[in-house]
Amino acid sequence: MSARGSSPDLFPESDELKPLAERMRPRGLDEIVGQQRVLAPGKALRRALEAGRVHSMVLWGPPGCGKTTVALLVASYADADFRAISAVLSGLPEVRKALAEAEANFAQGRRTVLFVDEVHRFNKAQQDAFLPHIERGVVIFVGATTENPSFELNSALLSRCRVHVLEAVSADDIVGALKRALQDSERGLGGQGLSIGDASLQLIARAADGDVRRALTLLEIAAELAEDGRIDEATLEQVLADRTRRFDKGGEQFYDQISALHKSVRSSDPDAALYWMCRMLDGGVDPLYLARRMTRMAVEDVGLAEPRAWRMALDAWDTYERLGSPEGELGLAQLAIWLAMAPKSNAAYTAYNQARATIRETGTLDVPMHLRNAPTRLLKGLGYGQGYQYDHDAEGGIALGQQCLPDALDGTVFYEPVERGLELKLREKLLSLREARRQARGK
Repeated sequence: MSARGSSPDLFPESDELKPLAERMRPRGLDEIVGQQRVLAPGKALRRALEAGRVHSMVLWGPPGCGKTTVALLVASYADADFRAISAVLSGLPEVRKALAEAEANFAQGRRTVLFVDEVHRFNKAQQDAFLPHIERGVVIFVGATTENPSFELNSALLSRCRVHVLEAVSADDIVGALKRALQDSERGLGGQGLSIGDASLQLIARAADGDVRRALTLLEIAAELAEDGRIDEATLEQVLADRTRRFDKGGEQFYDQISALHKSVRSSDPDAALYWMCRMLDGGVDPLYLARRMTRMAVEDVGLAEPRAWRMALDAWDTYERLGSPEGELGLAQLAIWLAMAPKSNAAYTAYNQARATIRETGTLDVPMHLRNAPTRLLKGLGYGQGYQYDHDAEGGIALGQQCLPDALDGTVFYEPVERGLELKLREKLLSLREARRQARGK
């Protein structure tokens, strides 16, 4: 096995039974498309690979971005054996077997790259099984995950590995991979006399949605359907008819996109809000989840600046439950636009959080005596309710001299309306009331 470069064991010769994406898997760093941020000449990971000084790592990125290829190249450049297991298909017995094989290699002075695909699917006990072997250098651990390692991998494993973030491959880079496959007569489609225009290659690249493997699969299908070697628009229409976008209803993209929707609403950008809502619907998210989250936005970010937003959010929720898809989704779309356009205030949300924090800090403060309920003669005799001023009998309907907070919090302000929407009027009234109370109480 070569110490620097490809290996017959790692990269077998062309096999017609293998899919095009597997046959065209890069055999060296220069064949990898995209990932310039971590694999461009001079970058730390590339320098380490080329020098054969590899380290245990976690590769985090979307499907088809090259995680498995990088793992294979780690073994090739390090002149190490390659052992792969999948967290989807393997349990602790398979992990122990792989580690035992690595121990045997280690005893003979040979290194093993242990590639664990979908490593985030292993539980904590399974992840912990790798730790002593990584520490002793028995294995060069390479974990691949589509999920955020900070949330899905335990800290002990992360502390022993370096995380490398791989990105979805751009459409232009994918076009480069497609052209290479069309020109390669040994591993690719170069011997089939295929013809396809640049515009069609761009269509395939965009449909692949950042996934090189998917793009090559689409090209292979198109080549099989092509008449007289010509991949035209009619052929691509068949191949790309049911394409879907990348989305994981319980993963990183899910949380990134709901965050983008919420922040677009908060930033009063109706176009972005509508886009992210539709992206999530396109990815298969439950529309009722979106209805619930947008109701939260109406309460948290629109607040009292436009109280009608709450009612519209509940109406849109109810509309979807009555109509279902796809008609009910229009109600959600209108809600997203309305929330984005509405004046914003988090004053009530902030006041609520401050009040809760104050309660945690100050503990169980007594209710002022004049505010206490006095249903019995005993309680009245103890002073309960004494001095209470009935506001409806006071001038203007407000007993301005009456204290309602506990003594220790007298004068505390939680709610500060903003100068937007309805809260502009609320602010004017509240400031006037506070000043009148201050004067009435001589403070």
